[in-house]
Amino acid sequence: MDKLRRVLSGDEPTPEEESSIITQINDMSTLSWSTRIKGFIICFALGILLSLLGSVALFLHRGIVVFAVFYTLGNVISMASTCFLMGPFKQIKKMFAETRLIATIIVLVMMVLTFIAAIVWKKAGLTLIFIIIQSLAMTWYSLSYIPYARDAVKKTVSAILEV
Repeated sequence: MDKLRRVLSGDEPTPEEESSIITQINDMSTLSWSTRIKGFIICFALGILLSLLGSVALFLHRGIVVFAVFYTLGNVISMASTCFLMGPFKQIKKMFAETRLIATIIVLVMMVLTFIAAIVWKKAGLTLIFIIIQSLAMTWYSLSYIPYARDAVKKTVSAILEV
């Protein structure tokens, strides 16, 4: 389990670091690995649940507003769940890394615009457009964590478009 934790957090401690007092103090002041996994699972499941509840709300009166709010909150909570695995500062640093910068900005801007279009402007069509763009940007952002996944998607889409 320690190897998985080190790989996900990006840490490869040397033998001297593992036995140092600073590392021991740090280990005592942070969440245990099992607590991090539980927090991730709970937040991720809650995010998916909120997104699904939003989908059900589409069939209710003023459903697009409820859908937009629940779907976007679900995405925010799902993204925040990864903070349990690698810590909030490392997660934010990875979110704004060069390879994810554009996708991250688009996801965050679309989340804000989804809320504004649904709650303030009350424009169902515009809200739906922002949700679609948000979903596509979130997918592209998520693919950036899988090695060569973006390249595979690009090649697949270009092959489909050539036919």
